[in-house]
This record gives sequence, structure tokens and C-alpha cells, in this order.
Amino acid sequence: MTTVIGMTWKELLRKKVLMMTLIMTVLFIVVFSFIAQILGKSSDGIPNHDLIAQFMNGASILTLGFFFGSFILAFLIIFSSFSSISGEAEVSMMQAMLTRPILRWKWYVGRWLGYTLFGIIYALFLYISIVIIANIFATVPQTLIVHIQSFLLFALTVPVLVTVTFLGATFFSALGNGVFMTMLYGAGWLGGMVEKLSSSLDMKPEVARSLYNITGMISLAMPADAIQRKMLAVLLNVEQLTGMFNIDEQMRGRMGVGQVPSTAFIIYTLIYTIILFFWGMRRFYKKDF
Repeated sequence: MTTVIGMTWKELLRKKVLMMTLIMTVLFIVVFSFIAQILGKSSDGIPNHDLIAQFMNGASILTLGFFFGSFILAFLIIFSSFSSISGEAEVSMMQAMLTRPILRWKWYVGRWLGYTLFGIIYALFLYISIVIIANIFATVPQTLIVHIQSFLLFALTVPVLVTVTFLGATFFSALGNGVFMTMLYGAGWLGGMVEKLSSSLDMKPEVARSLYNITGMISLAMPADAIQRKMLAVLLNVEQLTGMFNIDEQMRGRMGVGQVPSTAFIIYTLIYTIILFFWGMRRFYKKDF
């Protein structure tokens, strides 16, 4: 299995999508640093006693950073793994590899671990970069425990996306799986944006309830955006601050969290990932290449 993991990493290092991701990362860090500096200077005029305004300014920087950071992370995961099964079968690479003395489930797990571990390492680099830049130009109180919890949530999107992508590869062709994952992730992102906007706007209760029901169903199908909202809520200590200050729904929307997913939703996401993982492995085991 370690051989399959190593082979996966070597393939990733040769793919053009990795080079594109690195270029996007460099551009993102440069642009984000510039924007964070501008937002940080805007807080100079905020009185020292106005703690909420200072916190909101720092929260805006972190929210902006992780908003685009999650996009780059999803780009790397989806476009590096969407052809991992069906694409290899189309070029007859799968047929050649499966003739070797390796069980199919070990091949599947090895490929999954290769993409997942690589994505988590990249997520760690991205998380540290965003937090360091944000802390240079703004001050948001954080502890080591909070950072560990937040990073685990930020990195949770990696196994979720890899698992769904691998499952899709057992149903669709390489191109079809790429389109499917892009549309599915886009639907989850759109649902999250609608929920954030509905939280920041003054809407009628029945309209807001209908929107929340729709976005909730989208989050169940693709929980990546909801996980990011939970991560921001943990990083910004939204629940604790709500008990100390009057943080209403509009302020939650400005912080990019909207309706904060519960711990039960994170448990659902873990179960969702495990079920789809074994489903994909079973389909791969029975698939005729």
C-alpha cells in the first residue's frame, strides 16, 4: 500500500494542476497580504475601547482569507483526483496495474490515502499562511486548542472531497466526473452563500425558513461549505462571544458563518464520508476494467 501512496505522490508532483495550484497559492498570498494590510490600516481609526469593531475587522480578514483558501484547496483536490480511476482505465493504465499481485481494496485505499495525505499537508500550509498574515495586520484572540480544532475542521474537507470524487469516478468517465464534482461543489458553495446572505439580511421568518431548508438539503449532499462555516465559528469563538456580546444574525453573516452547523452535523459528515468511502471501494472492487 505504501508503494501505491508513493506512486500517487509522484503523479501529483508531475501533474500540471499542482503547478497551477502553486501559482494560485503564491498569487493568493500576495494579494491577501495586500488586502489584509489595507483592512488592518482601516482599524487604526477604531477607538481602543470599541472591542467589537476591532474584532469584526480582524474577523473580516480571516473570513476573506479562508473563503478563497478553501477554493484553492478544493481546486487542488478535485482536479488532481477526478481522473484517478476512470481516467486511468481509459488509458489502460488500470488494467496494467491490477495484473500485479495487489488486492483491489489495497489499491483503492492506497490511492485514497495518497491524495488525502497530500491534501492535508497542503491544507496545513494554507492554514498557517492565512493565520500568520491575518495576525500581522489584525488581532483576533486565539489559543492553540482553538487552532488545532479549526485546522482539523479545515482539513476535514480534504477526505470528504477525495471520497466523493473517488465514488464519482466509479460512475462517470474522467471528464464527466470532473464536471460532476465541480457542479456538486459549486452547488454547496452557492447554498452556503445564500445562507450567509439570508443571515445578514432582514427577511421574513417564513422566507428565511424556506431558504434554510433548501440550503440544509444542499449541505447534506455536499457538506464542504458547511464545514468551513463551522471552522470559522470555532476559530472566531462565535458561540462564546454570543454569550458575552449581542452578536446578532447580521453580524454572523458578516463574519461568514451564518447559521453555524452543530456538532451533530460534523458527526454526520464523518458518517457520510465513511459510507461513501466503502461504497466507492465496493464499486471499484466489482468494476470490470
